[in-house]
Amino acid sequence: MAKQKNIAIYGKGGIGKSTTSSNISAALSELGLKVMQIGCDPKSDSTNTLRGGRFIPTVLDSLRSGKRVETSDIIHEGFNGVLCVEAGGPEPGVGCAGRGIITAIELLRQRKVFEEFKPDVVIYDVLGDVVCGGFGIPIREGVAEQVYTVSSSDFMAIYAANNLFKGIKKYSNSGGALFSGIIANSTNLPIQREIIEDFAASTKTTIAEYVPRSLTVTKSELQGKTVIEGAPESEQADVYRVLAKKILSNQDRYVPAPLDTDQLKDWAESWSDKLLEVRDSPTHVKCELECIVPGAEPIIAKSRSQRIPMTKAPTQRKTVKAKG
Repeated sequence: MAKQKNIAIYGKGGIGKSTTSSNISAALSELGLKVMQIGCDPKSDSTNTLRGGRFIPTVLDSLRSGKRVETSDIIHEGFNGVLCVEAGGPEPGVGCAGRGIITAIELLRQRKVFEEFKPDVVIYDVLGDVVCGGFGIPIREGVAEQVYTVSSSDFMAIYAANNLFKGIKKYSNSGGALFSGIIANSTNLPIQREIIEDFAASTKTTIAEYVPRSLTVTKSELQGKTVIEGAPESEQADVYRVLAKKILSNQDRYVPAPLDTDQLKDWAESWSDKLLEVRDSPTHVKCELECIVPGAEPIIAKSRSQRIPMTKAPTQRKTVKAKG
């Protein structure tokens, strides 16, 4: 690649943005690209699955040590050569969580890290619950050229995505980063896709890719690995590879049309009514584990039908002979 590609991936806490970011990084490295992933979350666990489940020293921790900070102290090699950086956060209960991002980016620039390592792709994994202070740096100062958000069909994830759109719109006229797509995560059911597609249409945005929920992700992460490393032949790994290639070739950069508070409320209520109609429909099929494990319901039903009914053992009566 002739020019470094800078991508920011936002998402509500717990929505799967770090899982997505790390698997994208791993998939891009398979293509022969030099990738750097910068974790911009105070939890400092963005790059764990790229490094066998191990935490690395953060930029803020290294600076707080009082020692001279070497480049090798803050940049660590992970799976397939992916360069890993964790911005870190303040000590619990002290200071601004977003400050770590500002400090990390300033330090990397001062040390001319990007010139030294020459990554083809830099992925900023950013907490997207709030888009202010340090968390807004990749957008506000144009650190990233393209922004993606990881969102499920759950309302709070959509709420966070809509707030991100507001931030992008606010800084779009002053050189800020532009939007490139929604990564629809945990979308196994048609209704989940319909909800996220309707939100995208309502905000004039696009869907970059659908990523289903899979136990393969859970198993790989318990081993401290990405799916690309832990289950390279799986369907889930191929989903991430497709997503990585799409992000690499995607040139779309645009300003979203976020919903205001009342519009978002009306939109959410309309879907609430639709879901109630589906639930009350006579053709509605009860779903217990189907949302988590596709195909689970038929297996459960078969298992139930094959159970041997429990029956009480017959009570044995004692026969007492009458005397005389």
